[in-house]
Amino acid sequence: MKPAKATATAAPKTARAKDQNQDKDKPNGLSSLLQRFGTTFVELPLWDSAPARWLALLGGLAMFALVVTVPLDFWQQVGFAAVCFALAVWLNKVKGHLATLMMVVLSIAASSRYMYWRLTETVGLGGWIDAAFGIGLVLAELYAFVVLMLGYFQTAWPLKRRPVPMPADIASWPTVDIFIPTYNEPLSVVKPTVFAAMSLDWPRDKINVYVLDDGRRDEFREFCEKVGVTHITRNHNRHAKAGNINEALKSTHGEYVAIFDCDHIPTRSFLQICMGWFLKDRKLAMLQTPHYFFSPDPFEKNLRTFQEVPNEGELFYGLVQDGNDLWDATFFCGSCAIIRRAPLLEVGGIAVETVTEDAHTALKLHRKGYGTAYLAIPQAAGLATESLSGHVGQRIRWARGMAQICRVDNPLFGPGLSLPQRLCYLNAMLHFFYGLPRLVFLTAPLAYLLFGAHVIQASALTIAIFALPHLLHANMTNSRIQGKFRHSFWNEVYESVLAWYIMRPVLVAFVNPAAGKFNVTPKGGVIEEAYFDWVISRPYLVLLLFNLLGVVVGFLRLFLWNQFEATTVVLNLIWTFYNLIILGASIAVASETRQIRVAHRVAMTLPATLHFADGRALVCETIDFAEGGIGMRLPPGMIATVGEPVQISLYLQDDEHIFPAKVVFQGETHTGLELAEMSPREELAFVQCTFARADAWIDSWGRKRPDAPGLAAGQILRIGLLGFHNVMFHLGREMRRLLRRPEPGASAN
Repeated sequence: MKPAKATATAAPKTARAKDQNQDKDKPNGLSSLLQRFGTTFVELPLWDSAPARWLALLGGLAMFALVVTVPLDFWQQVGFAAVCFALAVWLNKVKGHLATLMMVVLSIAASSRYMYWRLTETVGLGGWIDAAFGIGLVLAELYAFVVLMLGYFQTAWPLKRRPVPMPADIASWPTVDIFIPTYNEPLSVVKPTVFAAMSLDWPRDKINVYVLDDGRRDEFREFCEKVGVTHITRNHNRHAKAGNINEALKSTHGEYVAIFDCDHIPTRSFLQICMGWFLKDRKLAMLQTPHYFFSPDPFEKNLRTFQEVPNEGELFYGLVQDGNDLWDATFFCGSCAIIRRAPLLEVGGIAVETVTEDAHTALKLHRKGYGTAYLAIPQAAGLATESLSGHVGQRIRWARGMAQICRVDNPLFGPGLSLPQRLCYLNAMLHFFYGLPRLVFLTAPLAYLLFGAHVIQASALTIAIFALPHLLHANMTNSRIQGKFRHSFWNEVYESVLAWYIMRPVLVAFVNPAAGKFNVTPKGGVIEEAYFDWVISRPYLVLLLFNLLGVVVGFLRLFLWNQFEATTVVLNLIWTFYNLIILGASIAVASETRQIRVAHRVAMTLPATLHFADGRALVCETIDFAEGGIGMRLPPGMIATVGEPVQISLYLQDDEHIFPAKVVFQGETHTGLELAEMSPREELAFVQCTFARADAWIDSWGRKRPDAPGLAAGQILRIGLLGFHNVMFHLGREMRRLLRRPEPGASAN
C-alpha cells in the first residue's frame, strides 16, 4: 500500500524508499519469485500513464465488488472460503512485504463479504426482541469492521524512519529548552529525569533545563537551585499540564522545546538522535519517540507477563505511530518529544480545549501545514501506572479527550489535512469508542440463550461459513502485521477490562465536550499488601455471572427445550465459553500483587568493579539496578559478606565512577548492594552510568517472542482460569473474615 503522493515533511523520497526496503526478512525461493513478479509488475511503463492508473483502479474496484457481492450457495461459499484461506496460509509462510499486502487484500475481501451478507440478508425486524438485539449486534460488528479497515490502512506499510546525523559544525546546532512538568509526584521520581536532562549530549550553552512545578513546592525549588536548573511555577493550575507548559513558553526562548513527563528519563543521546530531522526538513514541527516503561503496568504485574507479552501500549508505539508516519500523521504524545517553538506558538501553544492536549496539538500543527515525524527508537524510559484503578483512570482521560476532539475539532472536517491524515485521526478517535461494542460482544450470545432472541436471521451453519473466514483472516493477518507488538487475543482482554469504564465518559464527552477534567496519573507509589480490587472488577463479575447463567440455560435448551435448534445452541455456547475465558482474564488483572519497592529494578548487564575495604578488587558485572541499589554477579567462587562496606565502580565510555555501598544480600547467583546516600554530583554520575546510557533501552525494544496464536490462546486460557481461581479464593477469604467478625457490643473475651 503506497500513498498517492509522498509528503516531503514525513521523509524525503529517497530516504522513504530506502527505509521501506530495509526488510529484515530477506526474500528467498517462493518469496523471491513473488517479489520479483511484484516489482516487475509495478515498474511496467504502463503505470506512467494517469488514465491507465485510473482504469486499473476502477477495474480493481469492480472486481472487488463482484467478489464481495456475488451470491453463492452453501457449498460454493465453503469452497470459496477454503481456497482463500489456503492461499492466506501459504502467503503467511512467504517472507516479504508483498505477501503481507496480499494477505491484507484477502482479509478485506473476507470481512467485506461477511458484512455485505450481514447487512443484506440477516437483519430481521420481526419481533421487537429480535430487532433490538439484532440491530445492536450488527452495529457493533459494523464498528469493528470499520476499525479493522482503518487499522490495515494505518499499519500495512510502516515508514521505519532512521535518524539523520547532526552536522559536524556544532555552532550550527540550535538552542533547546528541556521542560519537565510536575504536579504532585515525589521528588524521588523527578530527580533521575532532571539529572538525565542535565546529561544530554548537547553544547552546554545551547541547552536549558526547566522543572515546571505546578505543586509550587519548596523542596523542589531548593533541589533545582542546588543542581543548577531553573524552577518555574505559576500562581494557579488552569488547564493542568497544557497550561503549565504554555506558561513556561512565555519565559523561555529556545528554538526547540523537548518535553518529558517527570518520570520519563531521557538517554544522553536523545537530542542528537532526534534533532537531525528538524535541520533536514524545515517544515517539520514535531518529532515523537516511543514511551518505553522499565516498570510493569498492572496487566504485566498482576498476570506476571512482564518482558514476555507486549504490553497494551507497545502496538501504538511499535507499529501504529510508524504507520502514521508514512502519511505524515504522527501524533504528539505529551512526552519524549521535540517541538519547534515557532510553529507551536503559531497554533497558540499546547491545546487546552480538550484533556488530550497532546494529540490535539498535533492536529492543530497538521492543519497549519506543518509536518510531524516518528522515530521508533526508545530514547527515554519511565514508570508505568502501578494499580489497575490508576491505569483505568488514565485510559478514561485519553478516551474522553479523543471524544472531545471528535466534537470540537473533528479531523474529518475543516481545512489543512490530507485524506490519509483524516483517516489516521479518525481511527484514533474511533478506537476509544470500543466500550459499547465490546460489551455487546460480551453479552450477544445471551440474547438467544436467556431470551430466545435470534439476533442473526440465518442458520448456525450459514453464519459459520461467512463469519469464520472473516475472523480467521483478520486474526492471521493481524498476527503477521502486529506480531512483534501485540499477541493474539490480548486485544480482547485489554478492551474488556476497560470497556465499561470508558463507555460512559466517551459518550458523555461526545454529547457534552465540556464535561470532565484533567486527572494526573499517579506514579511512584507502592502496594503494601496483595488484594483483590472488588470495586474495579464489579462490572466483570456481573458480566461473568450473566454468562454463567447463560451456560446453564444453554445446556437446558440443548437437552430439554431447543433440541430442534441444537446447532444454534452449540454456536452460542461456544461464544459464551470464549467470553467467560476473556472475562476470567479480565478478573485476574484485578488481583493486585504486592509492590513494596518505590524504586523499580531495571535488568541490565554492565561491566563493573567491586572494591573491598581490604584492598581487593573484583571485576564483575551488574544484573540489575535501581535508584538505591545494584544487583551484581560475582566471579565463580567469590562471595561478599552481608553488611560489609564496599565501593562499586561503573563505567561511562572512558570514565570510571565510584559509588559507596553496602552488601545487603549474598545468594548463590547474585549479590545485592545498597547504595549509600549520595551527593547531587554522585547521583548525576549514577544516572549517567545507568538510566541515561545511550543504549539503555535498545536491546529490549520489540524483542519479545513473536506472536504464535496457538501459544497465545493457551496463555489466555490459563489466565482466564486463574481469574476464576482468584475470585473463589478472595471470596472465601472475605467470607471467613465476615464470619470471624465479632457481633456489635460483644465482649472481646
